[in-house]
Amino acid sequence: MNIFADIRVRVLDALTDMTAAGQLPAGLDFAAVAVEPPRDPAHGDMATNAAMVLAKPAGLKPREIAEALAARLAADPRIETAEVAGPGFLNLRLAPGVWTGVLRAALDAGDDYGRAPAGQGASINVEFVSANPTGPMHVGHMRGAVFGDALASLLQFAGNDVTREYYINDGGAQVDVLARSAYERYREAHGQEPRIAEGLYPGDYLIPVGQALKDRYGDSLLDRPESEWLAEVRDFATGLMMQVIRDDLALLGVEMDVYSSEKALYGTGRIEAAIQRLADAGLIYEGVLDPPKGKLPEDWEAREQTLFRSTAHGDDVDRPVKKSDGSWTYFAPDIAYHWDKIDRGFDQLIDIFGADHGGYVKRMQAAVAALSGGRVPLDVKLIQLVRLFKNCEPFKMSKRAGTFVTLRDVVEQAGRDVTRFHMLTRKNDAALDFDFDKVLEQSKDNPVWYVQYASARINSVLRRAAEMGVDVSDAALAQAVALDHPAQGALARRIAEWPRTVEIAARAHEPHRIAFFLYDLASDLHALWNRGNDEPALRFVQDGDIGATAAKIALARAVGVVISAGLGILGVTPAREMR
Repeated sequence: MNIFADIRVRVLDALTDMTAAGQLPAGLDFAAVAVEPPRDPAHGDMATNAAMVLAKPAGLKPREIAEALAARLAADPRIETAEVAGPGFLNLRLAPGVWTGVLRAALDAGDDYGRAPAGQGASINVEFVSANPTGPMHVGHMRGAVFGDALASLLQFAGNDVTREYYINDGGAQVDVLARSAYERYREAHGQEPRIAEGLYPGDYLIPVGQALKDRYGDSLLDRPESEWLAEVRDFATGLMMQVIRDDLALLGVEMDVYSSEKALYGTGRIEAAIQRLADAGLIYEGVLDPPKGKLPEDWEAREQTLFRSTAHGDDVDRPVKKSDGSWTYFAPDIAYHWDKIDRGFDQLIDIFGADHGGYVKRMQAAVAALSGGRVPLDVKLIQLVRLFKNCEPFKMSKRAGTFVTLRDVVEQAGRDVTRFHMLTRKNDAALDFDFDKVLEQSKDNPVWYVQYASARINSVLRRAAEMGVDVSDAALAQAVALDHPAQGALARRIAEWPRTVEIAARAHEPHRIAFFLYDLASDLHALWNRGNDEPALRFVQDGDIGATAAKIALARAVGVVISAGLGILGVTPAREMR
């Protein structure tokens, strides 16, 4: 049940009737007509901008449209009053029965309240993390992993068919560096001094890889030229690193549906075919790029390259796909990979990149637009940095990885649920501070604790009510719902906003909206709870009165339904009690 969507349908029906009656001209576009909570709750339960957005195209005054619309809406039994405000906004107050109906709908649906039916949306591929398989995941990967997983869950909750995908960057020079670094640890496992030259990976995490190489190959790779062992060590080390990454993702509660390999594109003709598809569209040519703006790199030289005319699809400059020596650029296999995703039939692609990949966005969107003929949109979300603190001071943990703090370090110290929730307390393109003391403190200033405290309080009153003989099943509570105080009505109205919040967050690809909503919902619950300290009639458990307790517990349980569903989207387990 989405009461905002339901009332919007009623508004659109009324506008259609006004058109038929000649009160509005034919052919108006109602797409921009919205029904949403008013900025000031004192103005009503809902507001519509219909008169404001239709006045100019209709050639009428906003108040004239608003007054005619108000008269039609007032006939709806769900709408208690429809009042014109200011230049033409229309404020609506709904009948009390609407809010008890919302609570019944939430209790009847349980954790599915606000969920759209599966299959009614699009087929969406969400590619995230996609870290180079050269070491364990670090804090930056962690934020991208949480964001991507929560976004995928949000899109699924909104009725879409979602595939979580990891693109293994195993086709570039970095995996050769991994092989050379692992080989030095292999030598170390044989008692030799490792030569960790500049440019190699120095982290201790490669010591077990060296030992595994020794266990597998004995001393057969020692003192052999690189050309004889590089490919084999590269594949072996990459496989072990991907297992480490899978284990890290599992620790965070992330499970991918698909792992795709960049290396698997080479030698298959897929890169050549993708570039040929662009060539057939007249988008590949031989040319010389203009020098980059600003100070020129010392090694820059004007040279003819094979270029993709990405400016034809919104990019700032054309992009090379083949170097002057005939080898592919990094961009070429990425083009082929995205063409593969298009061929798999997805309606929409989402890529989640680190902030350092900002310059890659337009060229990738141009390639997808060209390859799909504009049919498949690509949304790229950039993940800003995470800064670690302890006691408000920059914090450096043990760096077993050699140069960075690992995901595992953070999760083992803060916990999975705390880590996941906190990673979603900022929009993805804003930097995020992770203070180990603050994310674990028990206060209103800690969003995850505040929401979990609300969940624990709800479970506590449910247990107390059950002990006094109240049937606390959702079916029984749905029949017991009653609201007899404005503060209870305010909490019910917040619950009513949940399906709308899901819809907006999914459309905008912004899972942080879910975390924000849960914090606001928890705040409303705590406020009502605290009022009960001074007004006994507002307490959820009414000693000796099973009927009154059931009615109030129904409201608390409906809040719990939304908290459980919202935390489920975020990948966080609701707390049953606080310790």
